[in-house]
Amino acid sequence: MGIELPGTGRDPASVRQRIELMEHVLERSFVIPGINRPVGLDALAGLIPVVGDFVTAAMGAWIVWEARNLGLPKWKLLRMGANVAFDALLGAVPVAGDAFDFLFRSNTRNLRIIRKHLDRHHPQTRIIEG
Repeated sequence: MGIELPGTGRDPASVRQRIELMEHVLERSFVIPGINRPVGLDALAGLIPVVGDFVTAAMGAWIVWEARNLGLPKWKLLRMGANVAFDALLGAVPVAGDAFDFLFRSNTRNLRIIRKHLDRHHPQTRIIEG
């Protein structure tokens, strides 16, 4: 399965592709051998104290910004922002935060919110995988 680079347009389909790619990089880039658990940059960067969590929180905030550009309602944006903040705050706790980063996937949760919105309001952006 190759990763296709998304377009740079502002249309909902291009934005959806960019968000899906960012979520993949942050949450599912690698598979840990032996336990077959996918992890991404969020969990790996979280191992670097303070800086790693700040960087991945900024990347998660970018997803929320793109959702804002799609016209998601404010309550959904607040929920998405809370997911990113919760992930960043608990991820910053030494040792326990690193374990938390492997389990709580704020960007996957936010992608689910965006997909539901797009499937309802922009059904032409759906990608059928076979």
